[in-house]
Amino acid sequence: MSKTTQQVDEVVIRFAGDSGDGMQLTGGRFTETTAIVGNDLSTLPDFPAEIRAPAGSLAGVSAFQIKFSSKDIHTPGDKPDVLVAMNPAALKVHQKEVTPGGTIICNANAFTPKNLKLAGYETNPLDDKTLDDYYTLYTVEMSKMVALANEDLGLTPKIIDRTKNFFALGLLFWIYDRPMQSTKDWLGVKFAKKPEIVEANIRAMDAGYNYGETTEIFTTRYTVEKANLPAGTYRNVVGNHALSMGLAAAAEKSKLGLFYGGYPITPASDILHTLSAWKHLGIKTFQAEDEIAGIT
Repeated sequence: MSKTTQQVDEVVIRFAGDSGDGMQLTGGRFTETTAIVGNDLSTLPDFPAEIRAPAGSLAGVSAFQIKFSSKDIHTPGDKPDVLVAMNPAALKVHQKEVTPGGTIICNANAFTPKNLKLAGYETNPLDDKTLDDYYTLYTVEMSKMVALANEDLGLTPKIIDRTKNFFALGLLFWIYDRPMQSTKDWLGVKFAKKPEIVEANIRAMDAGYNYGETTEIFTTRYTVEKANLPAGTYRNVVGNHALSMGLAAAAEKSKLGLFYGGYPITPASDILHTLSAWKHLGIKTFQAEDEIAGIT
């Protein structure tokens, strides 16, 4: 079946899954690639509030949203045009926020009776047609695909299954015509001491990209032209890093000392890590033994 290409001005994508599914990493890699392509963008990570919520539970869902455009934008968007749901809980939590007529891509292998029950589903929403009237639904056996792609590497099934987020990333790279090389290079540096992990994740990403290219269910690719941004050097900064720089600048300008006491826990850990590296600015940090001690 031939593939068509459609140009759009902007897209909002939300990656959602269990805390261990690597959604922040997946969103981060898509974000960097999108910046390299030249789109304007804004992101919104969403971390579960509960500490060590049970796997597959609604409380344990983590998400990452990115809005990218050929025009100047200032927010990460309200409703996602595309939701990538790695398990039933992710679908349950985020499905209601997807734009009517939007796209939902699910890891079909995660929709087991156990996971469906944890998410509060009485029937499988991928089978009962309840989503078809409102969204374009794609069910993809991501876990099965990465198992096939990496079956000869000698890795455990658990480790192989962890690469499914890169399958999803590769598929989205194909749909939105993004290059993969920068992510492959990043993997080589990130896991330099574990070449088998590098290979497994690259294979998973290639499998996702090739799935979009060869399967008949995905018939359209989308392109977003470069944004007309002023020439210059741009920095990718997350909110925690920006807050840390703001605190340091405020302390410097007010001629007051800065003390930060905290307990390392996602997503606030970055603030402690960043400020603790700036002792040369006279900043004092304290790592408390628990959350309560951090505020007392």
